[in-house]
Amino acid sequence: MADMTIEPDLKDWTWVLERPCTECGFSPDVDVRAVPARVRDMVPLWADALARSDATTRPDPATWSPTEYACHVRDVCTLFSERIDLMLAQDDPVFANWNQDETAVEQRYDQQQPSVVAAELATAAELIASTIESVPAWERTGRRSDGSAFTVETLVIYFIHDLEHHLADVSLPQ
Repeated sequence: MADMTIEPDLKDWTWVLERPCTECGFSPDVDVRAVPARVRDMVPLWADALARSDATTRPDPATWSPTEYACHVRDVCTLFSERIDLMLAQDDPVFANWNQDETAVEQRYDQQQPSVVAAELATAAELIASTIESVPAWERTGRRSDGSAFTVETLVIYFIHDLEHHLADVSLPQ
């Protein structure tokens, strides 16, 4: 792919904690204790998306390919596991800034191999599922660098929306 750049998504998606997402159908009424199963259930769906012949093809210049979305999901799983661990270890930590668009370029999401990404995503999904299963205190707090505040519970809801939203992105006709 000659030009990997996609216009950055600058939306503040924290509103998904309060109302349904009209783009993917997600509802914030989530039993966080069920999230690990939801994450694990997505792994074979991602593997299927990554096995498609169009897995590395962008449907249009402004939209990531299934492989690029899967790279993002893999990294989100790892990042959110780290953030939950931080929230449980420290009082109200401020998370280091993470720019998903810069990461996509730096990590060359567009150059990654779908089969490798599928395996890495499965590992990262198991990490976050296990992390969520071991949460002893859902009310612990943390904040993004932009000031958005979360409890472990709301961070898990925010997280699962991201995964389900992007699965819907790649499940659409390409």
